[in-house]
Amino acid sequence: MEELSKGEMELYCFGESGNAYKCALALTFTGTPWRPHFVDFFNGETRTAAFRALNEMGEVPVLVDGQNVLTQSGAILLHIVAKTGQLTGSTPFARSEVLRWLLWDNHKLSTQIGTVRFQMNFMPADKRPEGVVPYLQGRLKAAYDVLNSHLAQREWMVGEHVTIADLSCCGYLYYPEPFGFDRKDWPHIDAWLDRIAALPGWKHPYELMPGNPSDRA
Repeated sequence: MEELSKGEMELYCFGESGNAYKCALALTFTGTPWRPHFVDFFNGETRTAAFRALNEMGEVPVLVDGQNVLTQSGAILLHIVAKTGQLTGSTPFARSEVLRWLLWDNHKLSTQIGTVRFQMNFMPADKRPEGVVPYLQGRLKAAYDVLNSHLAQREWMVGEHVTIADLSCCGYLYYPEPFGFDRKDWPHIDAWLDRIAALPGWKHPYELMPGNPSDRA
């Protein structure tokens, strides 16, 4: 494996992972030197002993920063903020607000989108637990409503500029696979996603990270 250059971080990721995408965006927007390390999730790499030695939770993303190895997207986003001083609130209260939205996203939005999207697009129909998709889609509509209403009177999740709160909440919403979310139904979310996509360095997840459903077609 090619050695990392000084100060360069390595993100274990694959294109279909919305949680990894959040971290890739944060690394990119802060100008942090980084490289992607492709994880072959769909062929079981996260279940191998070698990967579990890296991350006992058996999940992506994983960020390697020198001798430090971090997992869980929220923790990685906070680490990037701590290292760079960017993408955070400008006051103690604003920083607490950023954390509040990270926690909300992990509990109410991303986890449920990830489950629905995986079941609808990457799991054989005969293996889907009955009723799970419509149940979670109903819960997600409530989350979309919260997000859409929050963005009705503001450009960014917290304060006057983009923060990791935005990157956490947007992580799954750019994916093309159907999971019950249509941007035109949520105009304030739609405009906010356009604002993020207009930031310098933004790329679609399948362009920013290796791995794409077409690779398995």
